[in-house]
Amino acid sequence: MQPRGRKRITVGGVAVLAGVIALSACSSPATPSNNNTTGAVSGTLNGAGSTFQNTFQQAAISQFKSVQSGATVNYNSVGSGAGRSDLAAGTVNFAGSDSPIPSTETANFKGKTVLYFPILIGPITMSYNLPGVSGLKLTPTVIANIFQGNITSWNNPAITAINPGLHLPSTPITLAVRSDSSGTTQNFSLFLQTAEPSVWKLGSASTISWPTSARAGSGNTGVAQVIKSTTGAIGYVDYADAKASGLTFASVENSAGKFIAPSTAAASDAASGVTVSPDLTFHAVWAPGANSYPITYQTWVLAYQKQPNATDAKLLQSYIGYLLGNGQDLLPSLNYAKLPSNIDSMAKGQLNKISG
Repeated sequence: MQPRGRKRITVGGVAVLAGVIALSACSSPATPSNNNTTGAVSGTLNGAGSTFQNTFQQAAISQFKSVQSGATVNYNSVGSGAGRSDLAAGTVNFAGSDSPIPSTETANFKGKTVLYFPILIGPITMSYNLPGVSGLKLTPTVIANIFQGNITSWNNPAITAINPGLHLPSTPITLAVRSDSSGTTQNFSLFLQTAEPSVWKLGSASTISWPTSARAGSGNTGVAQVIKSTTGAIGYVDYADAKASGLTFASVENSAGKFIAPSTAAASDAASGVTVSPDLTFHAVWAPGANSYPITYQTWVLAYQKQPNATDAKLLQSYIGYLLGNGQDLLPSLNYAKLPSNIDSMAKGQLNKISG
């Protein structure tokens, strides 16, 4: 069964839930078949959510099929908020989400326990479209003021002061933002809230009330397209999609005062020292370290701890285990960073919590 199409939800003023959510069973959309081979699984899993993890999901699904020929996995990249909504509604077996379930959505899960499985790390780029301008540097203060609509042209003194070697035009700035409920938005705004709490006034949530002049796109690829087609645009796009779209992106000042270009190595540096909660939630924005990229984020597969039967549980254990095992080797070529080994081990260690 393919995931059913759903409207994206809007969540404002989100408070991040740091604990595991307790939830009542609903019927699984998996369509399992009997498996008679030790170690083999068969059946169908449906997932939906994060556009950040979509490229990895599609590559992993293909490779998983080569080792588990009886299993079919489908993933619909509709955004983190819509994925969580689909999981709560029981139309998918797992959700992809770049942020923990916010308190405003807790009641949707009706008391079931949701497990968090982190699967990868990556940078959020500050991608921009200024023909002839490369090597742009931006500070958190400048980024906050750009996205609040306080800085509206590229030759604003606050930008030129940190880019003395660049000729910046008077081109108006166009903000490129997400139209859907998005973990990328959640983490980008969390970066600004954490790095510049006295400057950033728009909060941190999966949807933000951006200035009315902003142009919105669906998913990371939608924002990338807005930037690519609009001279003067700047937006937040995950590194893998920014690279795939051929975008130019800025170096961003980190907590050590160094300007760092987004890269998988700099994302790994940021994630290496994060504090992980018992439920495996964490964030990697504004992380310490001289070489850390300051807008690094993470993404999880969310699944119910209690499955309706043992076959569904085994399917989920097998696929998520693949993402945390051999699937990690796919990440560098896709412009994602692998999980730090300690987080990967913790995630593998809770696979046996999935039961039927």
